[in-house]
Amino acid sequence: VQLQASGGGLVQAGDSLRLSCAASGRTFSGYFMGWFRQAPGKEREFVATKMWNADTTYYADSVKGRFTISRDNAKNTVYLQMNSLKPEDTAVYYCAAGTRPLNTYAYWGQGTQVTVSS
Repeated sequence: VQLQASGGGLVQAGDSLRLSCAASGRTFSGYFMGWFRQAPGKEREFVATKMWNADTTYYADSVKGRFTISRDNAKNTVYLQMNSLKPEDTAVYYCAAGTRPLNTYAYWGQGTQVTVSS
């Protein structure tokens, strides 16, 4: 199983970025495809997740209304559209696949750096 995250970069506060996570190696039917992030000196935290084959979606309160998770099943890709970025969104973002929405993620990608300058 491989999860390949991409799309990070350096942006200014208020800008937007779209992260992509290309998934391969197994069928993800019934799995939650999630995004997590880890800022320097902090623990990894949940950002958003969406079922691979349903509309069930969860967001962290800190990103609700600004971030949108979506998927393209034909491309085996999950996206995280991030709008109105803030400096506190600066972190390494990881995509993951698991059987429960907020924990028990068995598969992880390598991470992509997002840096938001003020």
